[in-house]
Amino acid sequence: MINKVAVLLVVLLFIIAALASDPDPVMDFCIAKSPDNSFSCKNSSTATVEDFTYSGIKSPGNFKQTGFSSMAVNSNVFPGLNTLGVSFVRADFGVGGVNVPHFHPRATEVAFVLEGKIYSGFVDTNNKVFAKVLEKGEVMVFPRGLVHFQMNVGDRPATILGSFDSQNPGLMRIPNAVFGSDIKEELLEKAFGLSSKELSKLKKRFSPS
Repeated sequence: MINKVAVLLVVLLFIIAALASDPDPVMDFCIAKSPDNSFSCKNSSTATVEDFTYSGIKSPGNFKQTGFSSMAVNSNVFPGLNTLGVSFVRADFGVGGVNVPHFHPRATEVAFVLEGKIYSGFVDTNNKVFAKVLEKGEVMVFPRGLVHFQMNVGDRPATILGSFDSQNPGLMRIPNAVFGSDIKEELLEKAFGLSSKELSKLKKRFSPS
């Protein structure tokens, strides 16, 4: 009986592990016929080297208005990534620019500081903060699903390159998810100790444009 239970537990662990990340590809590559249909592949004979290269992040994004810019590199813009279980992002910061607390529900992120000094960190499920100032050439990992953040603490623009172990990591910005959604105002007022006037300002700031 014990052996049967042990076998069942091992099988369950394998199933959970399989469901916890993107599925393994079953072909060399799958160039989607369109961004809206990533499950239908073009004939491999029509693929070119251009499907497997991307130059859209050679230059910084426009961070002048908000102090922060991010450019996602996924299979929608880079067809060669489709089904490979990885994606990428370039984030540019003006002086004092902030990447607000957010998380990726489907991916671990590894962030590499290309330029500048970035205060970077994450919060675990015990509310312990792991954070430090990273300088050019340093790397930090943000475990899957944990809230993390960055801020440029240098005196010049900064850039981070981030990689994900998912084709579609997902992105939930905490302020936008809380104050930019249709959560009942009474609940938010009670949860955060806000007045209706304060809440109205936050909802106006973070509501989708």
